[in-house]
Amino acid sequence: QVQLVESGGGLVQAGESLRLSCVVSGRIFSNRAMGWYRQAPGKPRELVAVISGDGSTNYGDSAKGRFTISRDNAKNTVYLQMNSLKPEDTGVYYCNAKPTSFRGTYYPDSWGQGTQVTISS
Repeated sequence: QVQLVESGGGLVQAGESLRLSCVVSGRIFSNRAMGWYRQAPGKPRELVAVISGDGSTNYGDSAKGRFTISRDNAKNTVYLQMNSLKPEDTGVYYCNAKPTSFRGTYYPDSWGQGTQVTISS
């Protein structure tokens, strides 16, 4: 069973930066699309960024130009570099491993426990 462990959240001031990390257990990380999502209080979970196994990326509108998703397949880790943070970026950030099939085995959607990011004005 895949496990995802996020880290790097915290409390920072507006305009500062944070780097989130997500370490993924399992041997099929390099073939698997990964994503970061966030959920603010009272709001639905929303896409922040996704990265495919070949490194192509896609961002939610609020992240474009400020956030960068990347991956290190040797470390089974996906990162989210967040710059120019705003109070509206506050929320719990979740790492997501997209469903995939590998050698006849199906691996469903998997989520980490989340890491809190709080941006003060």
